Amino acid sequence: MRAPRVLSLATLFPSPPRPAFGGFVARQAEALAAGGEIDLITVNPIGLPPWPLCRRAPYRELAACPASSRSGPLTVHHPRFCLLPLIGGAGNPARIARAVLPLARRFHAEARFALVDAQFFFPDGPAAMQLAQALGVPLTIKARGSDIHYWRTRPGALAQMRAAAQRAAGLLAVSEALKRDMIALGFPAEKIRVHYTGLDHARFKVTPRAGARARMANRGLPADAPLIVCPGALIAIKGQRLAIEALAQLPGVHLALAGSGGDFRALQQLAAARGLDDRVHFLGQVSHDVLPTLLCAADAVVLPSEREGLANVWIEALACGTPLVIPDIGGAREVVTAREAGRIVAREPAAIAAALRELLANPVDQADVAAQAARFTWTRNAGELADFWKVAARA
Repeated sequence: MRAPRVLSLATLFPSPPRPAFGGFVARQAEALAAGGEIDLITVNPIGLPPWPLCRRAPYRELAACPASSRSGPLTVHHPRFCLLPLIGGAGNPARIARAVLPLARRFHAEARFALVDAQFFFPDGPAAMQLAQALGVPLTIKARGSDIHYWRTRPGALAQMRAAAQRAAGLLAVSEALKRDMIALGFPAEKIRVHYTGLDHARFKVTPRAGARARMANRGLPADAPLIVCPGALIAIKGQRLAIEALAQLPGVHLALAGSGGDFRALQQLAAARGLDDRVHFLGQVSHDVLPTLLCAADAVVLPSEREGLANVWIEALACGTPLVIPDIGGAREVVTAREAGRIVAREPAAIAAALRELLANPVDQADVAAQAARFTWTRNAGELADFWKVAARA
């Protein structure tokens, strides 16, 4: 019996110009392809603005992206759509659908799609709805967090998301908390199923902290002082400012910020103003190969985000034996279910500092922390998604 063919649309997905962009979506797709239960066609639309903006960074680099690339066993297709920065968000789904439809029709003619899937609710969901309607097949959509929490504040986008949710045969949420948020927005509760992220346990696993710290010495990190890691893009909603303010209350502790972004200069200035230049380390973008070592080197991971669905780095840190200090957002209470996993705290410096102080004074064995992440695997994630798609395809 032929495996069901699924067209999966993902605007957040690695490509040659952006190899680390949406790596967690790629891991899921690769696990699905390896399982052999689904004939997966992955489409990663690339948005490019009109001339002359398309000749400026970062669009200049994106314009050089090939029409297709490889992601493990998968071929990933990269059609272009017209992007209108700042002003064109609500129109992106229609432009994406127009760009992808010729490719989708070609594949559909070769072997009929069982359904069209969107890996994010916006802009992917409404775009996938238009593709599914054009091809006459069912639709599924996954919500991951920011796609709901950010775009729900835009009336035009929210109306399109609600329409897509009603049209869909099934919806996924990365946490129970996100499912509740979706229901509150008027999405049909009976269609929503929770689908937790996966984890590569061969990559994210316990390495003794001292050895990992020694391997990170070339990044300027201390060999023997307490180390806190804050991973994520340097943007306001990730809350690195709160982590720096908390550090000021923790003498002798060092903080490593792993990520890049527009807040870099402001965070540098804050560290200098607080007299923390020698204890705040800006590592820039950390590759997926180096990240496990960095997480193992840390005594704790702090991520004081304003919003998350269920952050993959929460699970990755736990698997490396490193406890978390995170706010009560998204699926935090579905991850930090035991004291070994860390602490859920108020999103303010004193509470963050108090939790870190407690974890540093009472360290938990790395193996006991890692056990908290054992239930998250890409094999389980892919199997659940394949089963979900098979049911949706019969709707």
